[in-house]
Amino acid sequence: MKPATEHCFHCGLPIAPGIHFEVKIDQQPRAMCCRGCQAVAQAITDNGLSEYYHNRTTLPGQGHEVLPDTLKKLVLYDHPEIQHSFVIDVDAHVREAVLILEGITCAACVWLNERHIKQLAGVRSVEVNYASHRARVSWDTREIALSRILQEIQLLGYNAHPYSALQADALRKTQRKKDLQRIAVAGIGAAQAMMLSVGLYAGNWYGIDPATVVLLRWFGLLLTVPVVTFSAMPFYRAAWSGIKSGHLNMDVPVALAIITAFIGSVWVTLFGGAHVYYDTIGMFTLFLLGTRMLEAGARGKSVESAENLLKLQPAMATRLRGGVNGEQEYVPVMELINGDWILSKPGETLAADAQVMAGESTVDEALLTGESRPVMKRIGDNVIAGSVNLEGPLTLCVTGVGENTVLAGIVRLVDKAQAEKPPLAQLADRVASWFTLALLVFTVLVGALWFWFDSSRVLDIVLSVLVVTCPCALSLAVPAALAAAGSHLIKRGILVTRGHALETLAKVNHVVFDKTGTLTLGKPQVVDTQLFGQYPLARCQLLASSLEQASEHPLAAAFAQTTTMPLLVVTQARNHPGQGVSGYIDGVLYTLGNQAFSTHSELLLSVDLETRYPGATLIWLCDDQRALALFVLADPLRSEAVDAIAGLKARGIAVSILSGDATNTVRHVGAQLGVDTVYGQQKPQDKLALLQDLQRQGAVVAMIGDGVNDAPVLAGAQVSFAMGTGSDVANQSSDIVLLSNKLTDVQQALESGRATLSVMRQNLFWAAAYNLVALPFAALGYVTPWVAALGMSISSMVVVLNALRLR
Repeated sequence: MKPATEHCFHCGLPIAPGIHFEVKIDQQPRAMCCRGCQAVAQAITDNGLSEYYHNRTTLPGQGHEVLPDTLKKLVLYDHPEIQHSFVIDVDAHVREAVLILEGITCAACVWLNERHIKQLAGVRSVEVNYASHRARVSWDTREIALSRILQEIQLLGYNAHPYSALQADALRKTQRKKDLQRIAVAGIGAAQAMMLSVGLYAGNWYGIDPATVVLLRWFGLLLTVPVVTFSAMPFYRAAWSGIKSGHLNMDVPVALAIITAFIGSVWVTLFGGAHVYYDTIGMFTLFLLGTRMLEAGARGKSVESAENLLKLQPAMATRLRGGVNGEQEYVPVMELINGDWILSKPGETLAADAQVMAGESTVDEALLTGESRPVMKRIGDNVIAGSVNLEGPLTLCVTGVGENTVLAGIVRLVDKAQAEKPPLAQLADRVASWFTLALLVFTVLVGALWFWFDSSRVLDIVLSVLVVTCPCALSLAVPAALAAAGSHLIKRGILVTRGHALETLAKVNHVVFDKTGTLTLGKPQVVDTQLFGQYPLARCQLLASSLEQASEHPLAAAFAQTTTMPLLVVTQARNHPGQGVSGYIDGVLYTLGNQAFSTHSELLLSVDLETRYPGATLIWLCDDQRALALFVLADPLRSEAVDAIAGLKARGIAVSILSGDATNTVRHVGAQLGVDTVYGQQKPQDKLALLQDLQRQGAVVAMIGDGVNDAPVLAGAQVSFAMGTGSDVANQSSDIVLLSNKLTDVQQALESGRATLSVMRQNLFWAAAYNLVALPFAALGYVTPWVAALGMSISSMVVVLNALRLR
């Protein structure tokens, strides 16, 4: 007897012999005819939608027919040459990419995508930024391919593709255009429905023909259908996503109110009754859409501030084949790799992070650092993609492109900060979620009581309760304030990289500074010169710079800045480790080094410079007969350090200095700045121990540092700052990065933190007070549905507009 042919459980087609794909549905293994059907069935099951198989009335097409053609094309994103422009190599096998997710409408969408993607074998981490709709995903290439992750996202009903600042901006504009269309339709519908309602309300007082009432209600229905089916669609989608994920978001009562009011109004229009609510539906939808648009604008400001930097990077670059004098070719920036030589002409925007190999020019980095003055760039200096070359041509060697540039790193830090919610925001989210559940339960109880007391007013009361207490203002209270503050700070060159930072800044009462590279510039400079021979200062500086021109020693750079004259030719140049350099210039032997190396430095005993410059390095310039000059090299204070410390102390904030330098040097710096509490010769573990001791005494500490040895203490402080020129490790350990490198911005950040916390508390108080006051009035029948819609919208607008005061 011929065995029965097995059919695909998903599409119903016969399964070819030897083919075996299956999916567990309701704990039962079900056979599939192909991978396409298997993928679709697995997605349906994973999302808790297996009831589909019990309720369907027709069979679908095959899975590979149902899946859009784009799924087949996603495998192209696994190609290394395509990944080059947007994928970061974390280590040998782990990759990280930033994706744009289309279709994100609420926090429930974020939760659903994160939860589903995290379950995939090989996915290390995933963070979805609700404000920017960007997803940062890292995965192990040995276990999963990027195309599989993109497919899984598409099977959830969202569209994912590699992030591009220009594309993200285009998507925002498209979304804004659609939002405006929804608002326009809601506005026209609401205005016309209100005009018809005036006639109905007036008829109740002065009398109106019943046929006219029916006609006006039908006109109201026709005008409200576009509002309900088009303008209010985002609320339905968000509410359904929340219900599917088990997360009761604020769109659930919104959607419930609109649908209930519309169904009730249609019933009255068809079969007669006391009231229709077409005007209320239009007003409610219009006000809510307007408020959401304001809130989206506030959220998007901090995202756009960072993305505006990325949009400055040009699409093309001039590459030099074969080095500085090589043939020029015009190529896309995404084709550049580290080590390529490129040419930047005056007026051009730099295409990549690079090192100057030839040329000299000033560069405008204002949009990155907030510093309005151009920065001089010479051979050996680093330049940043997105900055503008102002004066002369520069030959550059590429050190970073695409996701490996400084600007891309800043956007990653912004993403990380926005993905982390401070405790106050987490509390608001939890309260809003429970409040929504309590509101729905309370609405049912109120409806039941009014049904027993006066059934004719049940729909009126239930709608008023649902609308007036919609927790929109409560959910917007904290995010709106954080977004507005973040946008303001990044424009000043202050980059917040942790979600809790702004809230913690408001509580800081003790600021601890590192010395080298933080209070000081971190680069030795010639701060004084003593002349002993017949040579003038300019000649001595030229001799010293010429001797040091071939040296790799860190102090050599200090002499390069002392003269602009062409350097002299040095013959028989020698480097003497631990002592100095020597060489012949115009037949004369010159030496430049410390006292032990300089045989004619006996005058040192009569020069009391160590007292004036504690910790300074003394360098002697001598010829073969006498000492010519003594150079004093020291790490000078930043120009704004004194004002920054004075400003903090004036506000009652304690200030300390922790440093690994010699104690006498640190005390000297402290004396210059008016800081009494200083600690020198501190190892990283010593700094951390001192910090923890301050915290045990009740101090809320902000730590400002820049070096690798500052990373542990930066991580240990309640809130920490890293200088923008600091090491990558320090920036990763800190909560805030001072891209401007201005210490006075620490005070600005503290003031912004206090203002932000104040606005968040004001918003939460207003949202809670409004709901507590409005709820009893609505439940007792003193608030009509249209007044409830107006009150809910005003409460949300107050919260958003209050947040926008943070400038």
